[in-house]
Amino acid sequence: MNEQRNTDLLKIIQEKQSTFSKGQKQISSFILGHYDKAAYMTAAKLGALVGVSESTVVRFANELGFAGYPELQHSLQEMIRSKLTTIQRIEITNDRIGESDLLEKVLCSDIDKIKHTLDEIDRTSFENAVDDLIGAQMIYIIGMRSSSSLASFMYHYLNLVFPHVRLVRTTSGSEIFEQLLRINDKDAIVGISFPRYSKRIINALGYAKKQGAKVISITDSAASPIAANADDLLLAKSDMASFVDSLVAPLSIINALIVAIGRKKQDEIAETFGKLERIWDEYDVYEKPNGFAPDGVVPNGFAPNKNGDGE
Repeated sequence: MNEQRNTDLLKIIQEKQSTFSKGQKQISSFILGHYDKAAYMTAAKLGALVGVSESTVVRFANELGFAGYPELQHSLQEMIRSKLTTIQRIEITNDRIGESDLLEKVLCSDIDKIKHTLDEIDRTSFENAVDDLIGAQMIYIIGMRSSSSLASFMYHYLNLVFPHVRLVRTTSGSEIFEQLLRINDKDAIVGISFPRYSKRIINALGYAKKQGAKVISITDSAASPIAANADDLLLAKSDMASFVDSLVAPLSIINALIVAIGRKKQDEIAETFGKLERIWDEYDVYEKPNGFAPDGVVPNGFAPNKNGDGE
């Protein structure tokens, strides 16, 4: 089912009400009134709740043009992900997890997201993103709310690799465009956004695209509003865990981008970290175990022998 139909799903259900059987009408009425909850129910649970069989729920999905109930469920989820309020998210999560082992449920869910992301990610887009970042004259990174932590993480490491990396501050819409004023076709921008999608990120990537910059979008779905302007689209499974966004999968993608860039820029990185180690040691930045010293620095009380080793 295409993105347009995902968006109009509730309207389609309303229009087909008169053609439904009695059982299907019970299902449609529940979905129209509680689509936020129905999206995360199994066919069996939805059927039991409205008083129909699981097979009736499956036939209802078929009647709407879906191959099966999972496809209908996915369409509902895609439709509502950007619309749920925090209160709705908490309610849905409580229904899904119930009284089960919360720690195990959340960690297993995060593991599953990484597995799904690995199975479904476009490897060509990933490699293109690596090349676009390496080839960029200036790299901009932007993310808001929970995604800002991902943007900061990415900035921290890329700033050690490249001389021109900017973390775009997002405190106001006008300030964003002031920072992107000189972006051009020699630059690249990484935009990170997950439901509920930020309009500031959408607008910023749209502007960057118009200026000819390479746009790398990290998001959860091809239906995401920041996917439209992407040259390189990197999809990561994201799901709600109460009021907290689960961002383990996008963080893993960012990790992979950094490692892939590091592999292609080994000499520059070795030089950078060699210099940093000397600075850190000179200014006593980190606590060091007794007898430890960075390469080329001899601990107090030791003298190198002719082989370069300590006594």
